[in-house]
Amino acid sequence: MRKVLLFLLAAFLLPVPASAFTVVDDSGIELRFERPAQRVVSLSPHLTELMFSIGAGHRLVGTARGSDFPAEAAEIPEIGDSAGLDFERILHSQPDVVLAWGSGNRSVDIARLRALGLRVLVLEPQRLNDIARHLRLLGDVTGSGGQAQAVAREFDRRVDALRDRYAGRTPVRVLFEIWHRPLFTVNGDHVISKVLGLCAGQNIFAGLPRLAGEISLEQVLVLDPDVIVVGSEADNAGVNNWAEFSYLRAVRTGSVFAVSADLITRQTSRIVEAAERMCAGLDKARR
Repeated sequence: MRKVLLFLLAAFLLPVPASAFTVVDDSGIELRFERPAQRVVSLSPHLTELMFSIGAGHRLVGTARGSDFPAEAAEIPEIGDSAGLDFERILHSQPDVVLAWGSGNRSVDIARLRALGLRVLVLEPQRLNDIARHLRLLGDVTGSGGQAQAVAREFDRRVDALRDRYAGRTPVRVLFEIWHRPLFTVNGDHVISKVLGLCAGQNIFAGLPRLAGEISLEQVLVLDPDVIVVGSEADNAGVNNWAEFSYLRAVRTGSVFAVSADLITRQTSRIVEAAERMCAGLDKARR
């Protein structure tokens, strides 16, 4: 009897394994986890940043080329980029899950990873609230839910503050430039357009058929935007590219300014910093 009691007591004191759980990614695939993911591969710089922002950067065993924020991300082995992946290195890293960007990674690469037996979580941010949702989802997947919830709540708070502040402002028509030669912009479905919407900005190329695409200078001349916003890390160079086009309303009125390309093009909590600069710039153009 004493042995039985000791056995039951020992069993009671043993750590209870975490319950299995399932999540559904943005491609509609259900993924089952027996425990929080301990080894993670990221196929996009913004996914790498999301992992660090929820305190799970130490779980990364492979990242996409260009993962440079925070600085610690550069120390993680690279496994390729959107143009191509090193499948052998990914397999060798033995990830519990691979994080993929729906519109930023090739569908053939995602399919191959799954065919190799790897668990792939596809995330596709289309709205600003998707960023907070992805933070929480990654918190669930990695067992970092507490910090993920906190970061998501602060992100939502700052976005809501901008939405409330600029609600009812006079709309301004905007060209957002992501590249100058050739000239590239985004359509109305892109998260950048959702940032413009926070500030009562209207993307003049919202109707483009693809998320990002090439446009011509002639199209810009015809649409004649009120404001030109340049995604660039070099403010003067990006803005000065438009100096010769004084017949454009935005150039004549001095309504050409830059926001950080890293901040505005990466779908992370830091995009709200670019949003705050964007809103201030559009408000200045209104005045």
